[in-house]
Formats: sequence, C-alpha cells, structure tokens
Amino acid sequence: MHEDTIMTTRPFRPRRSVLYVPASNAKALSKLPGLACDAAIIDLEDAVAPDAKVSAREALKAFFAERAKAPKSDGPGEIVIRINGLSTEWGPDDLIAARECRPDAILLPKVETPRDILEANDTLDDEDAHPGMWLWAMIETPKALLNIGAIAELGRDPGARLACFVAGTNDLVKETGVRMTPDRRHLVPWLMQMVLAARAGGIDVLDGVANNFRDLDAFRRECEDGAGMGFDGKTLIHPDQIGPANEAFSPSADEISQARAIVSAFAAPENAGKGVLTVDGRMTERLHLAQAEKLLAKAGNL
Repeated sequence: MHEDTIMTTRPFRPRRSVLYVPASNAKALSKLPGLACDAAIIDLEDAVAPDAKVSAREALKAFFAERAKAPKSDGPGEIVIRINGLSTEWGPDDLIAARECRPDAILLPKVETPRDILEANDTLDDEDAHPGMWLWAMIETPKALLNIGAIAELGRDPGARLACFVAGTNDLVKETGVRMTPDRRHLVPWLMQMVLAARAGGIDVLDGVANNFRDLDAFRRECEDGAGMGFDGKTLIHPDQIGPANEAFSPSADEISQARAIVSAFAAPENAGKGVLTVDGRMTERLHLAQAEKLLAKAGNL
C-alpha cells in the first residue's frame, strides 16, 4: 500500500438490510431500484456456478454501465461487489472488473490475515481507484477468527480502505463442524468476537444470512438476536427479509426519545461542564451522551 494514499473519512451508511444478488440473475438485478434494502451485494462468488463465472462478470459490467446512464433512483443506497477469492482462477480478473465498475465497496471472501486486505488494496492503489471505494471482508474461517483483531486494526487506517466485516456463518459451520441450531448457540461466541473486533477497529459488522427465507418469524427472532449482539445489520438472501431486518436494526421510538432527553439535558446551560447527570431517574454520564448522539445520527439517516 502506498504511504501517500489518501482516503476520505468513512461516511455514516445505514446497513440494516444488505441483500445478496447473483450477478448472473438479470431479473433480480432489474428489481433492485424498487427494493428498500440499505445495500446490495452483487455476487460473483458463491451464488454463481463455476461455468458461469466469466459470463457473470460480463453481466456485472453491463449492469454498472446501464446504472451509470440512468437517473438516480430509489433502491439500495450502497452497491457492493463480492468477488471470488484472489487465490482462485477468477479472483484477480474479478477485482479488476470490480474496480472498473466503481462500486461503493468490494467484498473480499475468505479473508484470513491483514495481508489479504492489503494485497487487494495495493491493486486498487496501483490503478488509482477512486477514494470512495471501500473494502469489506468476509469472516468465515477459523483462521480469520484467530486473526480478527489484527484484521480489524486496519479499520483505524483510512488508507487500508477497510469499512465492514460480514459474518460468513454458513462457511463457519462447514469449516468447524458445529451444529447449526435455531438459536445459533454454538456460533454466538464467534459472532460476539466479530462484533468486539469491529468495534475495536471502528468499522461496521453485519450478521450472516438466514437460509430459510420462508420462515419470517424465525428470521425476525434472528434479527433481534443480532441487533442485541451489536451487529449493524444483517445480510439477506431474499427481498421478503428486507422489512423485518430494517425494523429490527432501527432505533425504536422509545430509544430515540431517551437519546433526545440525554442530549437536551447535557445541552442545558446549567449542566455545562458536568460529567454526570440524572436523566429520567437514571445516572447518565458523557459516554451515554456519545451513545445518544450516535443513535440520533443513525436515526436521522434512515
């Protein structure tokens, strides 16, 4: 990575609902402008069969070419491209194609060490990729979890482009052999580890997919659990999951009201310089003020 690389500060982006869409599915791509998901990941990896990889890459280019000509429309506020791993036969060409499409971010699968991020970033820097293009990282292997602290630390360096972790729960189950239960109890320690590392690195983190998209009640419960663990949002495999995810990862009316009360209390002239207040019968410190301000900023961008 070049020492003189300059990246802009990461803007706040709501990422409550992030929908995977196969690059090879023209019908699904055409529906994106009408969807209320916060972001979409156009997938060249798992959702595309090996014999369709090259044609999917060409379809991706065509999609972005048409998107560039069209007037701004509703739909996802962020478009991300998931490429194949750089160690595969398709990965290097995917990365070049993704760079040329100028998405908001490129999602790297099977990230296991900081070097995986830095190597992709070097390719982007060498070709003067626009500074608003970020990198997201799939956390889906045991090695990734063992190295997650060092990977997350790259989030503190804007030049590394790292903006978000994505939990690859299906791959983690496959790689470790743990049993996937409805409450995900065997995965929870690793999911919490991802959240902790992401917060240490100052980046976002998204929960993994729920495979049974027809059981929306179970999906809502999984979203609520993910929000309770501290995830910023959830990755989705079907448009029907968008509404429940948006609801679960949005601040509630009560949370917004409480946050406003905290901000108002600390803003009162008589409380200037105070570190601790009583707000609605609760001891409230300035760390709660920072949390309240962050929640209100999030609510204002939804």
